[in-house]
Amino acid sequence: RLSTGMRGAFGKAYGTAARVHIGSPLISVRTKEEKVHIAVEALRLSKFKFAGRQKVFLSKKFGFTHFSKADYDKWKACGRLVPNGVDVKWLS
Repeated sequence: RLSTGMRGAFGKAYGTAARVHIGSPLISVRTKEEKVHIAVEALRLSKFKFAGRQKVFLSKKFGFTHFSKADYDKWKACGRLVPNGVDVKWLS
């Protein structure tokens, strides 16, 4: 429940809010390399809609995987990566 004073008294729900831990990502965006500056600007403008201080972080990882771009290209060329929805599986 949101703190709204006396509006919606006696426990009536007036709005919803999410509880998140400090440092946890609120929004993740995956885009092409040439569109990164547009996505960063859109996230910069949207952070004013959230309460508190937010920061836009540009990851060095490739997509939603835990590989860097160079490692992803290297393992993809070797055939060690298998597509798994929005991420990949690494074959050892």
